[in-house]
Amino acid sequence: MQICVFALGKIGLPLAVQFANLGHRVTGVDISQRVIDLVTAGEVPFPGETGLDEALKQVVTDGRLTATLDGTAAVAEAEAVVIVVPLIVDEDGVPDFGPLDAATSAVAAGLKPGTLVSYETTLPVGTTRERFAPMLGSGSGLTAGQDFHLVFSPERVSSGRIFADLKRYPKLVGGIDEASTERGVAFYRQVLEFDDRDDLPRPNGVWNLGTSEASELAKLAETTYRDVNIGLANTFARYADRIGVDVSAVIEACNSQPFSHIHQPGIAVGGHCIPVYPRMYLWNDPEAEVVRAAREANAAMPSYAVSLLAQEQGSELAGVRVVVLGIAYRGGVKETAFSGVFPTVEALKERGADVVVADPMYTDDEIRGLGFTPYTVGSGESVDAAVIQTDHVEYRTLTPADLPGISILIDGRRITDPAAWTAVRRRVIGAGD
Repeated sequence: MQICVFALGKIGLPLAVQFANLGHRVTGVDISQRVIDLVTAGEVPFPGETGLDEALKQVVTDGRLTATLDGTAAVAEAEAVVIVVPLIVDEDGVPDFGPLDAATSAVAAGLKPGTLVSYETTLPVGTTRERFAPMLGSGSGLTAGQDFHLVFSPERVSSGRIFADLKRYPKLVGGIDEASTERGVAFYRQVLEFDDRDDLPRPNGVWNLGTSEASELAKLAETTYRDVNIGLANTFARYADRIGVDVSAVIEACNSQPFSHIHQPGIAVGGHCIPVYPRMYLWNDPEAEVVRAAREANAAMPSYAVSLLAQEQGSELAGVRVVVLGIAYRGGVKETAFSGVFPTVEALKERGADVVVADPMYTDDEIRGLGFTPYTVGSGESVDAAVIQTDHVEYRTLTPADLPGISILIDGRRITDPAAWTAVRRRVIGAGD
């Protein structure tokens, strides 16, 4: 099968490689000449994706994956088109459709009868049918559902483990009509493989959700559910702090009850999903006050962590040298999208702290490029306090000897060993120690 994948980023490129690895001919499309050149050379444009380096080299060498700037020409040769161009929302939750509209116009210009178009980018409910079906139709002169098939099938993977997640999680598919849905289901059965899972209500594989709206809502619902769950955990954590209770023991006890799972609290607010998709849901359903309250609670956690530091300091933080440990939004992933590092540093500076930032995945020049002053753990450079923002594995074995002069540690991810920090005032988000 000839497949075209739009956008060779951290989701799109592994997806293109997955398709090619199963023997399909894939053309990847991107707007960056640098990305096209690197992919053509069999080189990954970004770090940290397990198994991608070797797999990309193999499919490029075998001629099963090529890359181009000319999306319209690639679509004209394709039997299926998969669009993974990101959709970002602003602080008010309003989506910016500009990049996706541009990609859709390029697809429409090359679209031919019989082609399947699948959107994998998370969208507000109704977008596939109400926005992109007419746009594809007007740009191609074809009729969606009659001349070409159109589905929504959300990505359900995390950076760093995409190939494993593609096998682990069911692939959800819903089309604008029954024929589109059936075509989408058949397509994904040809390009994906799945792990056996006895814990699912039906066999793992491609799941027919019936309509594009159902598939769109399923993606927003699962991510928004996590955000609300985390917001509840953070609410428990702040109350536990006030009354001197270790909330981790409380959450562990709650999670021992069947069907009751509560995420651990923490200051992290980042990632491509958690901060963005609840806002997208609220764009569809502005009366969802539970969702809004959870998002506000989670967004407030970096500021709360800084307030704990000021409380331990016993004064404002003017002149206090604080290192923020972690730039990435999640441990082991070199990505800053919506990372909690930005509001954490801002809150510290507002209180007058002298802020430095460290992350084992970033060079000093990269840290400076983000507007921060770099710090190297273990360099011998003195600090007064530290805030752990990212759950990098390197921080699990951190001790006061790695941070000379430290008197206060705010562990915002609950990863340090309490026994190693007995000589330092250590506060863990949601614990009374």
